[in-house]
Amino acid sequence: MPLPIPQKPKGPGRWGKASKQLSFWVLLVLLAGTLFTYMSGSKESAPKISYTQYNQELERGNVAAVTMQEGKLLTGDFRTKVQISGRPAQRFTVLLPIQNSDREVTRLQEKNVQIRAEAESTSFGGLIFMILPYIIIFGAWMLILRQMQAGGAKAFSFGKSKAKLLTADSPKVTFADVAGADEAKVELEEIIEFLKDPQKFTKLGGRLPKGALLVGPPGTGKTLLARAVAGEAARPFFSMSGSDFVEMFVGVGASRVRDLFEQGKAHAPCIIFIDEIDAVGRHRGAGLGGGHDEREQTLNQLLVEMDGFESNDGVILIAATNRPDVLDPALLRPGRFDRQIVVDAPDLRGREGILKVHTRNKPIADDVNITTLARGTPGMSGADLANLVNEGALLAARRSHDKVYMVDLEDAKDKVMLGAERKSMVMSEQERTLTAYHEGGHAVCTIKTKGNDPLHKVTIVPRGRAMGLAFTLPEDDRLSITREQLEAMLVRMYGGRVAEELVFGHGRVTTGASSDIQQATGLARRYVSQWGLSEAIGPILVGDNEQELFLGREIQTRREVSERTAQLVDSEVTRVIKEAYSRAKETLTENLDLLHAVANALLDRETLTGDEVMQLARGETLPPRPAPPAIPSVTVKESPVIQPKTAKPPLFGGPEVAPA
Repeated sequence: MPLPIPQKPKGPGRWGKASKQLSFWVLLVLLAGTLFTYMSGSKESAPKISYTQYNQELERGNVAAVTMQEGKLLTGDFRTKVQISGRPAQRFTVLLPIQNSDREVTRLQEKNVQIRAEAESTSFGGLIFMILPYIIIFGAWMLILRQMQAGGAKAFSFGKSKAKLLTADSPKVTFADVAGADEAKVELEEIIEFLKDPQKFTKLGGRLPKGALLVGPPGTGKTLLARAVAGEAARPFFSMSGSDFVEMFVGVGASRVRDLFEQGKAHAPCIIFIDEIDAVGRHRGAGLGGGHDEREQTLNQLLVEMDGFESNDGVILIAATNRPDVLDPALLRPGRFDRQIVVDAPDLRGREGILKVHTRNKPIADDVNITTLARGTPGMSGADLANLVNEGALLAARRSHDKVYMVDLEDAKDKVMLGAERKSMVMSEQERTLTAYHEGGHAVCTIKTKGNDPLHKVTIVPRGRAMGLAFTLPEDDRLSITREQLEAMLVRMYGGRVAEELVFGHGRVTTGASSDIQQATGLARRYVSQWGLSEAIGPILVGDNEQELFLGREIQTRREVSERTAQLVDSEVTRVIKEAYSRAKETLTENLDLLHAVANALLDRETLTGDEVMQLARGETLPPRPAPPAIPSVTVKESPVIQPKTAKPPLFGGPEVAPA
């Protein structure tokens, strides 16, 4: 039976309610006191008279008493009532033209006037200024109370952990939702079993692993595996991102690490998951200037908490990263991360399982073959496959299909791998012809050079950023590449440029092969300097070992290369490229008729499959393209092609996509 996960208390609590009531009564008393002071200090209003009338009455001896206030205001009583504004009045108020002075006091004394002195009375504006500080203090106090009740003293929570505790109400992900990572699932299932039944392992002297590090390329399902662990473990599960530790305040990261592990100890046995741990786990002292001191303090605290003087029994740390090369060695040693679990791109069986997971809740038609789809997606990660299925569903909805058919998934696969078609792009007939021969040269070199992968599709329809594509697919999953395959790839890459030169002449060669040249040059340089396939250089790593600054490595790891070796590498790269160019020219010269046939077919159909190109290579005539299979209760709505009258035709050519 799963153990219950402790819940945090909800609501403000008894102390919060009492504090709110106390604050209300304090504010009420302050306001009442202020109003009482104002009312008691204000006298019965007296009519105002001019200074001339006041002077006349003073000279007559009709002023009995006056009250002098700070400033120029004077309030007094007449001995006999005086007509003021047509009404008899005993009291008066006058505004003196000058500040109260000794001369005015002397005059009053000479007339036997009783003199009193008072502070200046408070006006309504003065009352507002008296109350305003109390209102500000009360508002600040209520804000602090609200933040303390809502988020555990948020006003003072800079050093508190931002980890989220997954409860039983959270959406549950299990290992049934994870496919293509069987070995990683086995490693994590053992940790979960250790949490559920530790006696099974401790009786033989085993100990609970301190941590597990999930390592793999982006999109392979590391975070999904962690969510599955949370769903399977039935234990408290804290999740946090590596970037949540570091703030602008010094010492906050280390404080949050301490608070995180204190929460873990309080809920032990439990699991703590840190996503993208390379945000705080990079090499200490990396780059110029000694690195980021605040980040290093956070890392030091994390190292101490994982395996320091005090033990954290029952707290298992799971972390994920796609940059294990930049992590600090002290973080990777046994006792901290006891296990490094590799989550790599799925193989054929893994891709098939991932596609089944993502299509099980969608209306899939009977003609969908998951195995065929998995064979056509080598090198794709779990995120790529999920995106492929989603694009297929969106495409089926756009076409008003009642289900997701195989044609929808195939078109979605081409969209994901090759880019979206841009049928609305206007190309002149000359540009179409140049593009057809360019892509035809790639296709002919692909099928006529031993070592190339099978040709999947060649098209002159613009896709993504390319004006045309010649796309190959390997027959199976590939872990390494032979010298023959690398040299065949170079020949295929230069097929487009050579076809332009043979058909249109040296003067009409275009810039469409710029991407091909860039890829071929990079491949040839790795051929010589990294993979040791050059006879003149030998199996030696030359250059390319320099690490970028501030990425977790010291600047001292650079390796110097002599000038002679660098020149030799350049000459070997040039030799390899020229040999590939010569082989491409020889291949296309021998198969010039096939090149014309493929180019004419591309101009007619715009897209050819690998089988259709092979039919042309055998001298066969392509049959009429069959109509697409009829799908019941389906109305396919095609968007109209927009043809502007004036448009500047873009350059053609593009990268040849060949996933490894």
